[in-house]
Amino acid sequence: MTGKGGLRVYGEREAAARLAAELPRWEIAEGHLRRCYRVQGWKSVLLLAGAIGHLAEQAWHHPELRLSWGRVEVRLRTHERHGITERDFALARRIEELVTWRPGPDGTLEGTPDDPRFAYLREGSPRD
Repeated sequence: MTGKGGLRVYGEREAAARLAAELPRWEIAEGHLRRCYRVQGWKSVLLLAGAIGHLAEQAWHHPELRLSWGRVEVRLRTHERHGITERDFALARRIEELVTWRPGPDGTLEGTPDDPRFAYLREGSPRD
């Protein structure tokens, strides 16, 4: 279906199929693209929310963020189209790239130590 201004609105089945192929840790929930990131505590919540906020502002496409201790939930929907559009998929991809980025094997950037005290994201917990 094409929404106002020619921006296509995806049906739930089609959007779910795209997520399965392109963003497997995301899901459809209540008409939104949704991803819950599990993090290590409140400082990590605020850091991640700020980073997502920066991407959203640059894209001029703003998700709903739900913040709680150890958790950042991202919900994307193109509000003026009342549904999921290409804008939502594009921002979801950028958010996922940002959050899952790790330093390369060349050793220039070390990355966080393998000590739980310094953990930022909780590995292996893509959803709650």
